[in-house]
Amino acid sequence: MTTTKTTTVGNFEAGMSSTRHSVKKDEVIYWTSTGIVFAIMLWSGLNFAFNPAMKGAFAHFGLPNWFRVELTTAKLFGAFALLLPGIPRWIKSFAYSGFAITLVSASVAHLSSGDPLTYVIGHSMFLVSLIISDLYYHKRIEGRLAL
Repeated sequence: MTTTKTTTVGNFEAGMSSTRHSVKKDEVIYWTSTGIVFAIMLWSGLNFAFNPAMKGAFAHFGLPNWFRVELTTAKLFGAFALLLPGIPRWIKSFAYSGFAITLVSASVAHLSSGDPLTYVIGHSMFLVSLIISDLYYHKRIEGRLAL
């Protein structure tokens, strides 16, 4: 009988340790993928704002300069919305959706203009990071709500 209690307690402790390890792993995955998305969108927004060649790149796609300014602003606000704590969930969801649309649209623009496939591969990799960040963001939120 004592053995059964010890085994049960031992299993319980093993379960707790496993759960903590899983939560820690989820946090690492979330913050790594979110950091990648933040860095890419911050770099992209700053590149659009301060690199004179970007005006030519937008013209290459047949896009007006005002769209470059608008996209720059959206990327910078969205990047910080994902990173900063205390931002409402609906704003974070809006940022995730906007970034997904931006990455898919960028791939379509590059393909349509005859640019190399490497651009599409790069945008696809960033899209995967974005999806992972979004999935683990929701996993974190659901975990907190369950506590």
